[in-house]
Amino acid sequence: MEELSVDYVVIGSGPAGQKAAIQASKLGKSVLVIEKEEVPGGASLNSGTIPSKSLREAILDLTDFYKRSFYGQSNDCCKKISINDLNFRLNKILEEMRSALLRQFEKNGIRLITGAARFENPHHLLVLDASHKPKFRVSFASCLIATGSKPRNPIHVPFDKQRVLDSTRLLSIDHVPDTMMVLGGGIIGCEYASFFAALGTEVTVVDKRDRLLPLLDQEIGMHLQKALNALGLKVIGNQQPASIERLSDKVKVTFKDGTVLETEMLLYALGREANVEALQIEKIGVALNEQGFIPVNDLFQTAMPHVYAAGDVIGGPSLASTSMEQGRLAARHAFGAPTHHFPTFYPIGIYTIPEISSCGYTEDQLKSLDFRYEIGRAYYYEIAKNQMIGNDPGMFKILFHAETLEILGVHIIGRAATELIHIGQVAMSFNAKIDYFIDQVFNYPTFAEGYRIAALNGMNKVKHKK
Repeated sequence: MEELSVDYVVIGSGPAGQKAAIQASKLGKSVLVIEKEEVPGGASLNSGTIPSKSLREAILDLTDFYKRSFYGQSNDCCKKISINDLNFRLNKILEEMRSALLRQFEKNGIRLITGAARFENPHHLLVLDASHKPKFRVSFASCLIATGSKPRNPIHVPFDKQRVLDSTRLLSIDHVPDTMMVLGGGIIGCEYASFFAALGTEVTVVDKRDRLLPLLDQEIGMHLQKALNALGLKVIGNQQPASIERLSDKVKVTFKDGTVLETEMLLYALGREANVEALQIEKIGVALNEQGFIPVNDLFQTAMPHVYAAGDVIGGPSLASTSMEQGRLAARHAFGAPTHHFPTFYPIGIYTIPEISSCGYTEDQLKSLDFRYEIGRAYYYEIAKNQMIGNDPGMFKILFHAETLEILGVHIIGRAATELIHIGQVAMSFNAKIDYFIDQVFNYPTFAEGYRIAALNGMNKVKHKK
């Protein structure tokens, strides 16, 4: 067993681990990254964010999705798309990104070793090989747990790689199904449901709540529901599964009210949990909270102050973007570099078809806070650029204070929403008022002029009330 000694050891090479390792290296520290899988990048690169978004782009491109508004709504083109077509694109992207990550580590003098990490005591851990034998013993000054999360899969669900799937197993299917049921109306469930609906699969989403993605502004959620219905996707709310049975060529789901549905494939997307079962964190005095994640303070320290945790392993918001910043801030604090608390203000991107992004308050939140607010709206059909490239349904919704005119929230659904949101984010971070968008000149034709149209719409309402 080889003995190693480093300033900083990072367990996991996903977004949080990557940025923490690079930041520590930039601070002049010796850094070791431990990754249990044969390929680096964590779930984000190998089974989560990058594969799902790459799959989305491949589907939109290969099916000529945005041409349908010009040439009709027929899904005939979808039947020409094979799983091999999709996997070819996906694998090429993953190979490029893995190579880029390895180059980053090499450039910054970061050592990457493969194996399963296990704490021995607060300042030592073991790295085990595939046969569970220790191959390294690592001494460290500071540590980051960035092992991410995994699907919360109950033992009574008969998972396989053909019909009963979680979000990881879904990437290994050998054909595009005719029918699919998605259990769970959260982000992962809704994203994959819309992808397969765009491919022509008959998709049904079932959730215990009465509407999908309750974190969304309610009006935006209604627009999403309408867009998904146009794809042929069916939503069943207020239902919970009682049993799931794998039959020879289909899956049978019985719900608590006695309803029985059958489908060719089932995607089980009912939550995730911290991926820590092999770490033996109890040896360093760290325990999971009631939600099944590692609790940390505002500086990402665990109960053991020199051991930090960041990313999905600590729970929400569980975004690659927020995980990156959490990891960077944790590394800076660990070595005494100037830092700040994690921002409470950041955009959320949801890559359904159509995509959604938001920043700031929702309308329901403003009502609960008793704010006097007004709304500016711009619909995508009003935007010339949208007509040119496919007439995607969508809207801009800007919430602003009715008296001070300060922008309180921006919500966008439609093409390029996750790119467009950053204009609103920057404006809000500088405390801009709604008339800022009216007084600026936007390139024409662009999607971004939706901000100006929405601002004019909102200001007209304020003027008419005076």
